[in-house]
Amino acid sequence: MSLHEAYQDLKYLLNRGYRKKSALKFVADHYRLTLEERHLLARCVFSDSWIEEVRRKLLKPEELAGITLAIDGFNVLITMESILEGRAILCEDGLVRDLKYQGRYKLNENTERLLRETVRELGELGVGKAVFFYGRNVPKSGVVKALTEKSLEEFGVPGEVYLVKSPDFELKRFEAVATADVGIISKVSHVFDLPGHFARMFQKTVESFFDVVRR
Repeated sequence: MSLHEAYQDLKYLLNRGYRKKSALKFVADHYRLTLEERHLLARCVFSDSWIEEVRRKLLKPEELAGITLAIDGFNVLITMESILEGRAILCEDGLVRDLKYQGRYKLNENTERLLRETVRELGELGVGKAVFFYGRNVPKSGVVKALTEKSLEEFGVPGEVYLVKSPDFELKRFEAVATADVGIISKVSHVFDLPGHFARMFQKTVESFFDVVRR
């Protein structure tokens, strides 16, 4: 019950214009929330104005045909892996995010398979061009880049792959971006929930934030 009450209080403060970081600390300390509960609220709770902004920007799968889609590579990969592990959640703004305390992406046995499935699906959706950005300072990022290029070639999907110092900076230059990063979404015209689409296509269950908070 305390988590639901904390959610209500945080929601109220966000709608009143309070900064999320300070509002979350105040509420979480008051209710003595666990680290996991704090992380859940941080990832999933937003002001009504933000939810409406994302709703306006969110692209449907059928709207991807012929457009250039920039992809926040490691953000998308981490979230997709979280879906497979049952550690992703559908947040209040309608986007799927991971619940792992993972910093940098770690190359693993699922990486190539997920990239192949992602690129193949982008081809099925008729994307005009897929532009992937990966942080070059992440270990094995060169390997991930090569695997992405291999998948693009295999499925005949027009695309480019870049290793850059700041993917966020590069992604903000595009009209349509696949990411769940708030800072990027706030600067672009359109966003596509690629992990959420992945979950639906492959019938992977992603629990809703509201189901968790109302328990």
